[in-house]
Amino acid sequence: QVQLVESGGGSVQAGGSLRLSCAASGYTYSRYCMGWFRQAPGKEREGVAVMDSNGWIRYRDSMKGRFTISQDNAKNTLYLQMNSLEPEDTAMYYCALDRWNCDLRNAQDYKYWGQGTQVTVSS
Repeated sequence: QVQLVESGGGSVQAGGSLRLSCAASGYTYSRYCMGWFRQAPGKEREGVAVMDSNGWIRYRDSMKGRFTISQDNAKNTLYLQMNSLEPEDTAMYYCALDRWNCDLRNAQDYKYWGQGTQVTVSS
């Protein structure tokens, strides 16, 4: 079955950087959309960035310029480089995968999810 395993979260001070990784296994289709979502306590899950199998990328507006999504196809791994982190970025970050849905607004339509990795940014 499809498995997504995130890693790379941690605690940093404001202005710091982290790189999240999402290792995927068991997915057999050539077409996919993979993205990063986050959820802070008491808030709804929100999309951060997504990219598809053709290299198309979309960011949430507030992340542009600070976050970079990328992938290593040889390692079946998705990355999220996060720079200039702010306390407001504190959340559980999740990796998601779907064959067709690439919409950051529709988290509920992504079929596969990882367990999440916690990011905490202190001021």
